[in-house]
Amino acid sequence: MTKSIEIHINSDPSLLRMMRAALSQVCEVAGFSSSDTNKIVLAVDEACTNIIRHAYKNKTNKPIIITCTIRRSKLEIVIIDHGSPVDVKKIKPRKLEDLRPGGLGVYLMTTVMDKVKFFNGTDKGNKLIMCKNLPKEVKNCEPGNQR
Repeated sequence: MTKSIEIHINSDPSLLRMMRAALSQVCEVAGFSSSDTNKIVLAVDEACTNIIRHAYKNKTNKPIIITCTIRRSKLEIVIIDHGSPVDVKKIKPRKLEDLRPGGLGVYLMTTVMDKVKFFNGTDKGNKLIMCKNLPKEVKNCEPGNQR
């Protein structure tokens, strides 16, 4: 059985606090440890911050839609914006050795999550899909997996 929640916020950085609180609850329901929850929340926060800065050019009244779905074996997070199209080919994690402010959001996302995929040019704008496999102890507790 899947569980899903859709979070709509404006591109106002002050609203990211509410998104982080809601996502923390989703991660708890999915069975992630507090350490993993913090990492997932940080990855999504980085993605939303990048949307605000780059896709919306710091405009605070634009929509960000975050859909979190707990599936049988993974947490899937889909983030959609209606901002400027992103050149997917230019989105790359920066090397940690390259010391300078900013630019580590994509590195963080790809390190924390098991799958990260960027899309653009859709009728809905830019889309980011991130997945994190559920902890093994949660998957083993699902109905039909008892010993």
